[in-house]
Amino acid sequence: MLFEMQRTTVAGRPALTVRGELDLAAAPQLAAAVEAQLAAGPRALVLDLTPTIFMDSSGARELVRLARRAAAAGVPLHVVAPRSNTAVRLTIDLLELGTVVPIVESAADIPSGSGSASGGGTASRSTEQQARP
Repeated sequence: MLFEMQRTTVAGRPALTVRGELDLAAAPQLAAAVEAQLAAGPRALVLDLTPTIFMDSSGARELVRLARRAAAAGVPLHVVAPRSNTAVRLTIDLLELGTVVPIVESAADIPSGSGSASGGGTASRSTEQQARP
């Protein structure tokens, strides 16, 4: 598995969990998935990079573009990238992405006023996945 995305819910918010490598080949797939989520008009959106094993500058550039796109749509976006995920955090920290992309350590660090759906923070998982061979 080089890249896989799963639609989930994190702390009551729609989320995309990214597994594998977020690189030049995967960035357009992430962009399409986020655009589809934004078209649905969510009150907030979470990108969970916890299981992502690699991110290059193309993935970083896409995160910046998506953060700007979400802001323009009035949708709070939060990117979960724990410090323990050194492969992803290295890119985030070297490029200082935290200055333009809302990066959080965990779902618990997402501000409660960021569009959480009523009904609590129970995580649910959908079966929709996109994979790159």
